[in-house]
Amino acid sequence: MANTADIKNGLCIVLNNDIYSVVAFLHVKPGKGAAFVRTKLKSLTKDKQIDHTFNAGIKIQVARIERRPYQFLYKDSAGYTFMHTETFEQITIEPTLINVPQFLKEGQPVEIIYYDDENQVLKCELPPSVLLQVSYTEPGFRGDTATKSLKPATLETGVEIKVPLFIDNNDLIKIDTRTGLYIERVTEQKK
Repeated sequence: MANTADIKNGLCIVLNNDIYSVVAFLHVKPGKGAAFVRTKLKSLTKDKQIDHTFNAGIKIQVARIERRPYQFLYKDSAGYTFMHTETFEQITIEPTLINVPQFLKEGQPVEIIYYDDENQVLKCELPPSVLLQVSYTEPGFRGDTATKSLKPATLETGVEIKVPLFIDNNDLIKIDTRTGLYIERVTEQKK
């Protein structure tokens, strides 16, 4: 067991039967009264963020979280199947635990976050950016690069995003998985 003096950014704790990561904290010692720690916590199991105040010196339960490297294999009716890159153990998880399943393609490396005390899968995170090939987009016209106009493009995973007018079919592009937006066109040397 730790106490509030051990709170720091990134620390994972168990609070109210949920697992939270500390996003921000502030130790406060007012002129009158007891000290306290004001925190901003992000849930690792749900998509929510809360503010919580701890009295100074109370015990907190630290959660052991482990990030394990996996590779996406395939999707079927049971869910998404991944293989551990070192042990080759396979697991199947439901799509609600994946941060952006629409950008997953075969062979994509991911990190699966486990609550180590119970060996429970909390979530699956893709890298901050992925490379995907454009499977279909309308042709652009010469001279259209002067404006920041965008057109729809369907990627190899089936998801549709907006891309600049100079992007053609079969181009390899980099996508930001946090926002789902186009970053840049990638040439074969950049891979």
